[in-house]
Amino acid sequence: MNNFAYTRAESVAAVPGLLTSGPRNKILGGGTNLVDLMRENIEQPGGLIDITRLPLAEITDLPEGGLRVGALVRNSQLAAHQHVRERFPVLSQAILMGASAQLRNMATTGGNLMQRTRCYYFYDSAARCNKRQPGAGCDALEGHNRIHAILGSSDACIATHPSDMCVAMSALDAVVQVTGTEGPRSIPIVDFHRLPGDRPDTDTNLRPDELITAVDLPPLAFATNSLYRKVRDRASYAFAIVSVAAVLETENGRIGNVRLALGGVAHKPWRAAIAEKQLHGEPATEESFRRAAEAELAPARARKHNGFKIELAKRLIVSVLSELSRKGTAQ
Repeated sequence: MNNFAYTRAESVAAVPGLLTSGPRNKILGGGTNLVDLMRENIEQPGGLIDITRLPLAEITDLPEGGLRVGALVRNSQLAAHQHVRERFPVLSQAILMGASAQLRNMATTGGNLMQRTRCYYFYDSAARCNKRQPGAGCDALEGHNRIHAILGSSDACIATHPSDMCVAMSALDAVVQVTGTEGPRSIPIVDFHRLPGDRPDTDTNLRPDELITAVDLPPLAFATNSLYRKVRDRASYAFAIVSVAAVLETENGRIGNVRLALGGVAHKPWRAAIAEKQLHGEPATEESFRRAAEAELAPARARKHNGFKIELAKRLIVSVLSELSRKGTAQ
């Protein structure tokens, strides 16, 4: 681990200046991903800006049923919050399927958003990895790529985004609130993370001087009928092979509103916009769900070891939407 400067931020307003005051400065919140990468000498920040004492750890109500989640709200706190469980159950379910209880007690909302998209080649200093060293190449392309991306990938990187929370937030139309030297701005979560392109070392569209202050969950009355399902290699602490976050509203047997996001399939949480568009107004049947899943996965590109993910994703979409359709009818 390299030497670094340590500064404790005294106010939110001070953070943008601190971030730009030295080379490669990073925010320290829960530290569950950053400190791990520092130990592995993958991340080598010039300075750490400790924000843990800033007033960003509250969950507050927004008008008409929305919620504002402070950047320092712990994952365990967010999953257990009564209004989250009642209004946005998909988010609580997703968080509880990610990591261990100990990690959830430390990990923050902002930190979860900022965790690195990564695979096992990213951790292997003997492997070529464009995320670690731009231009080095990607050994996953021809290597063991069973867990890797099938959507939105490039020849520079096929790693998948690891977060469960972010997949659920994508399905909920969450908006990330940030502040920087130019003032505050709002970033829809679907635009917050990046696809790899030719610069997979850059995971988000956050500017170097910006701090996440909160995430807003807009009022979605029909989000009470929502579900997160995750397929993984082992029952605990594993990243998703494929996951689905879905919100569904039906009326008289037809789909009124639907939100759908996938995890484990792309460099970022994948909002299934093609499937959503095709489902609107259609009968809430397995046949409709399957056609929409087929359309969404049509651009998927399989590698040597991960072709099974395409059919798995289709079946998972159909299964989740079918269950929500039955629940919605019963309500």
